[in-house]
Amino acid sequence: MSPARQADRDGHWLRVAMQECFDEISVLDVQNFGFIEINRAAQDNLQYCPQDLFLMQLFDIAPDLDAGRMQLLLDGLRTKAGGAVNLETRLVRKDGSIYPVQVRFVLCDDQEQPALLMICKDQSAGQAASAAFGQIEARFHAIVSNTPGLVYQFRRMPDNAMAFPYLSDACHALLGIRPERLHADPGLFMALILPADHASYLASMQASAEEVRSWNWDGRLWIEEWKDIKWINLRAMPRVLPDGAIQWEGIMTNITQSKLEQTEITRSREQLAELSAHIERVKEEERTRIAREIHDDLGGNLTAIKMALALLRRRLPDDPALTDKADYVDSLVDRTIESIHRISVDLRPSILDFGIVAAIEWQAAEFEKQLGIPCHVASSDSDIDLPPEQASALFRIFQESLNNISKHARASSVQVRLIRNQRGIRMEISDNGTGIAARDRQKPASFGIRGMIERANALGGSLSVSNVPKGGSVVAIRIPLPAASGRLITAIKQAKK
Repeated sequence: MSPARQADRDGHWLRVAMQECFDEISVLDVQNFGFIEINRAAQDNLQYCPQDLFLMQLFDIAPDLDAGRMQLLLDGLRTKAGGAVNLETRLVRKDGSIYPVQVRFVLCDDQEQPALLMICKDQSAGQAASAAFGQIEARFHAIVSNTPGLVYQFRRMPDNAMAFPYLSDACHALLGIRPERLHADPGLFMALILPADHASYLASMQASAEEVRSWNWDGRLWIEEWKDIKWINLRAMPRVLPDGAIQWEGIMTNITQSKLEQTEITRSREQLAELSAHIERVKEEERTRIAREIHDDLGGNLTAIKMALALLRRRLPDDPALTDKADYVDSLVDRTIESIHRISVDLRPSILDFGIVAAIEWQAAEFEKQLGIPCHVASSDSDIDLPPEQASALFRIFQESLNNISKHARASSVQVRLIRNQRGIRMEISDNGTGIAARDRQKPASFGIRGMIERANALGGSLSVSNVPKGGSVVAIRIPLPAASGRLITAIKQAKK
């Protein structure tokens, strides 16, 4: 093949390659820096057709470049064979918009007509991405700097080595350690955790890593700089890295104040429960005292009056008016005696002296007799030994439950189950009425159920009210047996064996 034909063929393939290249490629005349060749990518981005560009010079689309600068660049390329020069500049499109480019100039002087090859890379996307990233980073720093806590990244390597890739500036304010110190020695964080909380910290971390779920931990730190114990809450989400490491991103916050407030609230509730239990105990004692005084004093006096009245009546003259008056006074004394008996029973049923099972059965029979609603009682034991305070409280809860059923349930039957086991006593009162709506339990002036719950809590137990799917409601009470009572029950069972 002749040299001329070979040159034509090489030129053809060079033009094909230039046209198919994604970079913007132009060939410039070294005399006036006019366009000789330009590929499709450059045409599309510059928005000029080849005929227009062939009539233009480089300076027409590159405002930052002038003839003097380009001549110096060209002289420099001629001094070093096979060299190239890189620079950054701007190009102007036909519509007037400007875009940044990275340009590489290569001198091709081994041809009959030397030319300057210009290869441009559009930097618009890169700069836009950089600007967007800068905005995102600025927003991130703004959010982190205004977050009331320590934003951090924590990494656990496959060999269990630890690292903190990122720590916000709040590190020192929360932990008393500068971020650079914790970066250099991640073990310092573990050293801050109180020994009593080590196990829960490691267990929560392991569970989060194994299940790849949120890590949520509350624990105490000893802050050496301030000689103080601080409660923190740690919340982070894990992700598995390609090398098998687990990395958490999250936030640590100071919850010392909320923990102290929670402790104070718990202590206040305990004190209120103790006060409530004391008030109920005093009320029951006072009721018992009043009931006994009414029964013994008034009952005794009325009995003496009735006996004296019977004696006077025998000595009255045969006068119908006086006889009627005596009969009226006698019946009035009888009614008063019945009222005293009823009031005494309401204050403290003497049936409680025979045990809680007998008292429950008696109250159920009274309920059935007064309202005509069948009330069946089933007990696992014929007698359950309880201290007076527990027996009275359980009986009052039962009375209040029956009172609620009579007022609101519209039930036609009531079932009572009393069960004793090793853990305590369970009583269930169920009816087939209309049930109880959730809004009714939240009424501000509704103290019936609240009082029952407080009584159960004061006994160390619990009370729940739920609806039955087929209609009606169930009141379930659980109270623990006293230790002494539990030992007595065990001894009796062993003796029976």
